[in-house]
Amino acid sequence: MMNKIILSTLLLFVFSGCDKKQHSNLDGKKLLEQKCSKCHNLDLPPKTFKDEKAPPMMAVAFHIKDFIKASSESDKIPKGIEFVKDYVVNPSASKSFCDKKSLQSYGVMPSQKGKVTQDELQAIAEYMFSHYTIKNLTAAQDLQNRLMKMPKGKRLALKYNCLGCHKIDKELVGPSFKKIAKRYSKDVTSIQKSIKDGSKGKWEGYRGAIMPAFGAKINDADAKTLAEWIEKQ
Repeated sequence: MMNKIILSTLLLFVFSGCDKKQHSNLDGKKLLEQKCSKCHNLDLPPKTFKDEKAPPMMAVAFHIKDFIKASSESDKIPKGIEFVKDYVVNPSASKSFCDKKSLQSYGVMPSQKGKVTQDELQAIAEYMFSHYTIKNLTAAQDLQNRLMKMPKGKRLALKYNCLGCHKIDKELVGPSFKKIAKRYSKDVTSIQKSIKDGSKGKWEGYRGAIMPAFGAKINDADAKTLAEWIEKQ
């Protein structure tokens, strides 16, 4: 009886081990930025340049998923991950999924053997295939379209996280934009100066919160555009 229990336990362990898929605990996003951004554009949607060294990473991920040979749709990602782990250290034109024109333009990527480990490539590939998806691309494009319809000043308020402390018509950590606009009506220069130099001594209350100086973090043109938008609220 005891022998049967031991045998059953061993068989369960063996078969469960066979089914277990490799998964990395490393930060794939950070590794992608560190290891791949010098040659590949990582944006979603991607940006393209005349002198780019390699195709955008979104195009790489989409291309691999489209052309990798797999027995089923669910097997494409595991197969794609294995492809990345092999191709990055052992690249060749015969393995590449790029068309002839792209290969002539970019060439075959240089081997990264010794520059990246298999564990790191596992994490990078997992992140690639989870981040560069049609769903995420659509969401990013929708957000981009909404941003383009906004006044530039509001886009800058989002870019510099101004809305984390200010709302247009409500008090938050700092005064509302409407309150700022009322105090500095037709005085864009003072608003711009507060953005660049901070608000120390300019507002009472707000639990002593002081807006820090943005200084060199925001250029003069953006500071002026943002100040003009605030003054119009």
